[in-house]
Amino acid sequence: MKYALITGGSRGIGAAAARLFARRGWGVAVGFCRSQDRALALVRELEALGAPALAVRADVAHRDQVARMIDNVLENFCQLDILVCSAGISHQGLISQIDEEQWRRLFAVNVDGVHHCCRSVLPHMLARKSGSIVTVSSMWGQVGASCEAAYSATKGAVIAYTKALAQELGPSNIRVNCVAPGVIHTEMNAQLSPDDLAALAEETPLGRIGTAEEAAAAIDFLASDQASFFTGQVLAPNGGWVI
Repeated sequence: MKYALITGGSRGIGAAAARLFARRGWGVAVGFCRSQDRALALVRELEALGAPALAVRADVAHRDQVARMIDNVLENFCQLDILVCSAGISHQGLISQIDEEQWRRLFAVNVDGVHHCCRSVLPHMLARKSGSIVTVSSMWGQVGASCEAAYSATKGAVIAYTKALAQELGPSNIRVNCVAPGVIHTEMNAQLSPDDLAALAEETPLGRIGTAEEAAAAIDFLASDQASFFTGQVLAPNGGWVI
């Protein structure tokens, strides 16, 4: 049996990936920061599918909390085969209007959080010479977006980190890949108006918004043995927006 930790796993793309992993029969640790009730409800759902599951809390911006989270997972599962770094926050607004605290928090969660999780899990994976890490970026990390310069910068950093880490860890049989979704129906986009969503769907070549399940399918593939010769790659479920 394989065991996975999904940060940001209580909702959206992370929760959809947790369900796919559970259907594979993998044990799943659902990482969360504030959404404890949702994380526990998801754990019950995964257990009903026959998968070992637990909820683990951490603000990924803090290295000490991440280290405790990884220790907790290893104490319960004894091994960790897959790490999915799905925790993230967004920001929209002119770059002239973002304050220092917002800028630092974006990088602390979206970039430092990925680094803290990888650093904490690597001693275990390196000792076993096995593992799969999947980071979650965004199509805006590939091409940038107006009024989302800070967010785009963090997601671009995730892609660069993924590619560099893949080269570093390849000789140890640890794969590192990235999923860069387009516009997806998640709570992160819930603040958008119906008109805004319709306009985004119209701009997407496939003519619609993606689902969390479609983005999670890319994570599921990259984490699986089917992607055993994939590392340092960016898989982009974006409906053709970025090609």
